[in-house]
Amino acid sequence: MAASGGTKAILAALGANAGIAVAKFVGFLITGSSSMLAESVHSVADTSNQGLLLLGQKTSRRRATKEHPFGYGRDRYFYAFVVALMLFTLGSAFALYEGIHKVQHPEDLTSPLVAVVILLVAIALESYSFRTAIVESRKIKGDTTWWGFIRQSKTPELPVVLLEDAGALFGLVFALLGVGLSVLTGDAVWDGVGTIMIGVLLGVIAVTLIIETKSLLIGEGAGERELETIVGELVSGDIERVIHIRTQYLGPDELLVAAKLALRSGLPMRDVATAIDEAERRVRAKVPAARLIYLEPDLDRALA
Repeated sequence: MAASGGTKAILAALGANAGIAVAKFVGFLITGSSSMLAESVHSVADTSNQGLLLLGQKTSRRRATKEHPFGYGRDRYFYAFVVALMLFTLGSAFALYEGIHKVQHPEDLTSPLVAVVILLVAIALESYSFRTAIVESRKIKGDTTWWGFIRQSKTPELPVVLLEDAGALFGLVFALLGVGLSVLTGDAVWDGVGTIMIGVLLGVIAVTLIIETKSLLIGEGAGERELETIVGELVSGDIERVIHIRTQYLGPDELLVAAKLALRSGLPMRDVATAIDEAERRVRAKVPAARLIYLEPDLDRALA
């Protein structure tokens, strides 16, 4: 990512969700709509989540220590994982509970027009936040699909904000449908049904984020194209082939590369050192994230 792009998307979402949360909660107090309550809690959770993502960006910049010699880059993955858990518990579980309760014990809405107006304004604000996340994501997405970007991105903030904003927009539509059908049919059960739909939606998004951020926390290697580029840059001059290679992202902007290289036999030690240094420079020039590179020279025993 461009960390600045991720920060811009987070701040846009933070501002939108904070304002929306207040408006939704006021709407709930006036109307008594369970959909409005579920959306209020959802927006509070989203606002907290954006704060956590910003905190993760800050703590990940701490210098490496003896206890953590590779630094704190994975703090961004950890806080993204916490965000996914909060979305599941505060968002999905609460909405499902409230929706089921409303279906079992429906209550007529008061001043439903207030809820409709608030939801329409919230949709407009969320659309702005979602558009910002899309614009910033396109800068680094390349030609991959959106689903591929979410699955393959080593930068957690933009996929998290994208999914949260998409979930918020669909959740608002579900809430609007629930309130609207309750008014049209005179049956408040529809408000509860809308709330349950919000809970299911948030659950799907939360589980997706949990799976993806868990994978990043465990440690993901370079993507296929990155790996091909790295191997291509390593094999040049006196380096005949890559015997084996291991890569792992220590953070969104820091890739560890460790490889054993087969060098041309009979090279003086000075030429071996030069070949290794040049290989490191080539890799860093093509893959800037490859900040930590450990290369071990060896003879090509397959040709021996």
